[in-house]
Amino acid sequence: MGSLNINPELDDQIFNTINPLDPEEFRRQGHKIVNFLADYYQNIEQYPVCSQVKPGYLQKIIPNSAPNNPELLEKILQDVKRDIIPGITHWQSPNFFAYFPSSGSTAGFLGEMLSVGFNVVGFNWISSPAATELESIVINWFGKMLNLPNCFLFSGDGDGCGGGGGVLQGTTCEAMLCTIVAARDQMLRKIGRENFGKLVVYASDQTHFSLNKAAHIAGIDSENFRVIPTTKADEYALCPKSLRLAILNDIKEGKVPLFLCATIGTTSTTSVDPLRPLCEIGKEFGIWIHVDAAYAGSACICPEFQLFLDGVENANSFSLNAHKWFFSTLDCCCLWVKDSIALTKALSTNPECLRNKASELNQVIDYKDWQISLSRRFRALKLWLVLRSYGVTNLRNLITSHVNMAKHFEGLIAMDTRFEIFVPRKFAMVCFRISPSIIISQVSTKFGHEEEVNKFNAKLVESINSSGKLYLTHGVVGGTYFIRFAIGASLTHYRHVDIAWKVIQDHANALLNQSSV
Repeated sequence: MGSLNINPELDDQIFNTINPLDPEEFRRQGHKIVNFLADYYQNIEQYPVCSQVKPGYLQKIIPNSAPNNPELLEKILQDVKRDIIPGITHWQSPNFFAYFPSSGSTAGFLGEMLSVGFNVVGFNWISSPAATELESIVINWFGKMLNLPNCFLFSGDGDGCGGGGGVLQGTTCEAMLCTIVAARDQMLRKIGRENFGKLVVYASDQTHFSLNKAAHIAGIDSENFRVIPTTKADEYALCPKSLRLAILNDIKEGKVPLFLCATIGTTSTTSVDPLRPLCEIGKEFGIWIHVDAAYAGSACICPEFQLFLDGVENANSFSLNAHKWFFSTLDCCCLWVKDSIALTKALSTNPECLRNKASELNQVIDYKDWQISLSRRFRALKLWLVLRSYGVTNLRNLITSHVNMAKHFEGLIAMDTRFEIFVPRKFAMVCFRISPSIIISQVSTKFGHEEEVNKFNAKLVESINSSGKLYLTHGVVGGTYFIRFAIGASLTHYRHVDIAWKVIQDHANALLNQSSV
């Protein structure tokens, strides 16, 4: 029997090729990355909160082609510190009060590390059973923490065939799209696909703009996207009477009401839509009701916020972003549905290459059929670590501490008569502005118009953000510009709130004095 002849040149190539996943090298470099990030968080307050770079800055300093030869991690991290960090807006900074929080935590980071380290692609049960089963377990844990009705939870047999259940999506945008598609197909099975053009989606003028995008992707005619105005008298919550009138008008016109998105904690003002009357209307007209609690849903694990879920048992789906205010890092959106079959009928695929005995016998959940994409990450690990590492009591206390800091900030505003609260605070975000009367009296009578008052408050936000000391964002509702102060970063403490208020006052003083000259 002849011996196997190996080409010496090929042999040299094999042994000279790098090993991209050498365990010891991973250990060495991993320690360096952890130390680098730990140093970053230890020194995070040294950086301007909002990046101060100009557009295109990175193209001027990064080579225009990839290196042919390997570079040392130490050199790469030097470049990260010199070139990348200046271009980062520091969402984990204790002085970040913009948008809504993207709260991080040690447990969340470590869970993400485990997920990335295992690097499984859990599109169906057999591709990684633990990924599927842990997800169904932690989504039930979370649902029970929220006191969601049992109709939204897995029953315990683990097959996901009928009844309620939950899934971890990437973002609320995906959850909205999945539920609209499920509602669309469910309705079209009843009325025929030839009536597709009659389907109507409803929202308030405070509903997140991603709903419009989801409806567009789902093929809903833009003329059939109803935006119902809200009022300050209702604290910008969706009025059930206005919804009913819109529905009745559409039915009169031969349209088919399909979908309503109600919100717990709107983006602009954290207003809360009244679920019970809205869901009763939805039930009356056969409309799919989705509850978007992306920001404020996490707060509903606290008993004092449970009242905002009143009526949720009559909704069809409910979602929140654990990566916003539940310390689980981006991306981690929890979606619960009452009728999982409606979702899987709209989203399922069953190619030959994915067929297996457990799936064929309906013994398991295949999460590929609960989402838009096929591939999916092992997100459940980080949520599992967060829940186990901190426990329900500590998670409630963390959220409550942010709410109490927001109350404290409200009190600071109340002591300075130059400022006013725009809408009552509900969670951990305060909406405020410099009052028109102060602008008129201290600056000039030409600032009497709302447009000029808006411009002055916009200048204040721009001035503060340019300083790098804080990062704030704004909202415009009913033609009024106001400043949003959202507390939720994991590193934020009372002293940061006090310092932020002093920065706001200082910049307001400078602008008012400058304008009065």
